[in-house]
Amino acid sequence: MAELFTTAALAVLAVSFGVGIVVGLTGMGGGALMTPALIFLGVPATTAVANDLVAASVNKSVGAAVHWRHGAPNLRLAGLLVGGSVPFAFAGAFIVDRFGGESAEEFVVNAIGGALLFTAATYTLRMYLQLRMVTSGNEAPSEEITVRPVPTLLVGAIGGLLVGITSVGSGSLIMVALLLLYPTLSALKLVGTDLVQAVPLVLAAAIGHVIVNGVDWAVLIPLIVGGTPGTFLGARMAAWVSQSVIRRGIVIVLTLTGLKLLGLSPEAVGIIGAGLLLLGPLAWGFVRQTRGLPPFDNNAGAWRLIKDEPGIGPRGD
Repeated sequence: MAELFTTAALAVLAVSFGVGIVVGLTGMGGGALMTPALIFLGVPATTAVANDLVAASVNKSVGAAVHWRHGAPNLRLAGLLVGGSVPFAFAGAFIVDRFGGESAEEFVVNAIGGALLFTAATYTLRMYLQLRMVTSGNEAPSEEITVRPVPTLLVGAIGGLLVGITSVGSGSLIMVALLLLYPTLSALKLVGTDLVQAVPLVLAAAIGHVIVNGVDWAVLIPLIVGGTPGTFLGARMAAWVSQSVIRRGIVIVLTLTGLKLLGLSPEAVGIIGAGLLLLGPLAWGFVRQTRGLPPFDNNAGAWRLIKDEPGIGPRGD
């Protein structure tokens, strides 16, 4: 118990609370933010991944239960994703362990850096796809979608492997893939399906890492204790904060964090960050204009695509 009151454990508690607020505000997956934060706090990369996955398996179960009760998920689609993702997610820890010792730590850090850059790109694509759906009328289809088994299984396998190695991507990659494969899938079913399939995915990855690395209670307990109230507070604040600004900020943070983990010099990271801060809003304003919207309107229309659906609120993936 004494380990829970050390400066390091309290730092994890504070950071998990802050990350929880961001998750509640935006629906951004916690793994993409929490795992690199733990690494920067001095937690070994393999330990950070293992404990973040265990904490995520607890948090995701709550959201999935809500969506299951409302009947939102497409269970056949979720089942195919689970069939592809679970074996690869479980194998992730064993793949990392094959590198052994310091090589494993270096491999995981580089893998997380690459995953963060990939997540930033897919998250940007997700924002654009949601913006396009909003400006196209955002009408949910009345008929069932035609499920495509092979591409869906492949998406699950790639997402599972990414999560099993890095703990990043269970929401970002799979959500964007579903939007691309099933553009007529309603927002309610999209979120419900993603949350339901994410539970066994993250749980399988967590079990694999617990078998290989065990858990560090001084990290895991602050993750859960800090993250839960943070997410709740962020969800309550969501209506007061501009989602557009926060989401663009998250893309910049993910990009810069990924570059730093991949070994880019602080000077180069600073220059790229300044460029993103200056040019990013202009680029997004141009994209909004192509969809017939004012370039700098802070109305979070794309956020309402998910938030205003019955039974849906901010979520972590």
